[in-house]
Amino acid sequence: MESQTLKAILNAVAVGKMSPETAQEKLKTVSFDSIDEFAKIDHHRAQRTGFPEVIWGPGKTADQIAQIMIKMRDHDDSEASQRDRAQIIMATRIEPQVFRQLKSHIRELQYHPVPRICVLETAPPPSQPGTIGVVTGGTADIPVAEEAALTAQLCGFSVERLWDVGVAGIHRLLSHRELLTQVDVLIVVAGMEGALPSVVAGIVDCPVIAVPTSIGYGTSFEGIAPLLTMLNSCAAGVGVVNIDNGFGGAILAGQILRTAAKIQG
Repeated sequence: MESQTLKAILNAVAVGKMSPETAQEKLKTVSFDSIDEFAKIDHHRAQRTGFPEVIWGPGKTADQIAQIMIKMRDHDDSEASQRDRAQIIMATRIEPQVFRQLKSHIRELQYHPVPRICVLETAPPPSQPGTIGVVTGGTADIPVAEEAALTAQLCGFSVERLWDVGVAGIHRLLSHRELLTQVDVLIVVAGMEGALPSVVAGIVDCPVIAVPTSIGYGTSFEGIAPLLTMLNSCAAGVGVVNIDNGFGGAILAGQILRTAAKIQG
């Protein structure tokens, strides 16, 4: 916490120049902890955006990741910070050997090898409204899709999974049409030519988030081809995130559902 900023806000409330509500909004932007010179942990991100800060694994050492997770877990025990504390602490793109090193620092750490996500639960995540469907074109797309599905679950959303229903055998997709029409947002993960999101968007009435993957032969250019296909979709209501970005697709789906709930409420 920047002490001078905090003191100024508290003084303004004390002399009546600032309402408690305004102070609360301002405090959302000043609570962070520094760890040496390599990290600044944003404790109020969940208050501002609805989702807590998530640790990006690549480029960090196991010791740095462990220090960040422990700092987030042990965030000040005051009543206010108990409300702000993340129920779920996540680290993404963690390789198995890195997890083994992390486990020596944090014994309660859990690992999900398919999406390569580490999770430290401090409390059960609050239940969120709506159901997110996650669909893949092929089996090889599952790691990216599981990153989306698990992220959505850890944020409190109900998730339905549907794997290996790509356009090469379109009858597989159409046989699950009832499931597709029952969810509130769909995340469609596909590599190769990336046509699946357009097909799905043509038969459902909910938002479709397209996630291109780097799966495919040489001319897929490690995901560029499906990315361009999805960006050029002729179906309305398709949004596209970056290549292999299952996490980003899940957060976008969650924001759509949370915004809809606020409007209805």
